[in-house]
Amino acid sequence: MNAYKTYVRIDASNCLVLEGMPFPEGALLEVLVVDQTREPEERAESWRALMRHVQSLPQSAALADEDIAAEIDAQRSGR
Repeated sequence: MNAYKTYVRIDASNCLVLEGMPFPEGALLEVLVVDQTREPEERAESWRALMRHVQSLPQSAALADEDIAAEIDAQRSGR
């Protein structure tokens, strides 16, 4: 997965425009919009709540530390 992070401001019409994206024309992109105006502790707690939720999913119970390490290694080596 290729990821690209940038910051934009909403204009007066409540629109945003992403320009200069490093992806080919026609690429299907997933867009995640995160409000950066929250306080750092609020963002951290939101992240902790998300991680608690993910860790409570049945699929998470089946993951071993070795599986996670192997996935990290595979991603880092480009496999």
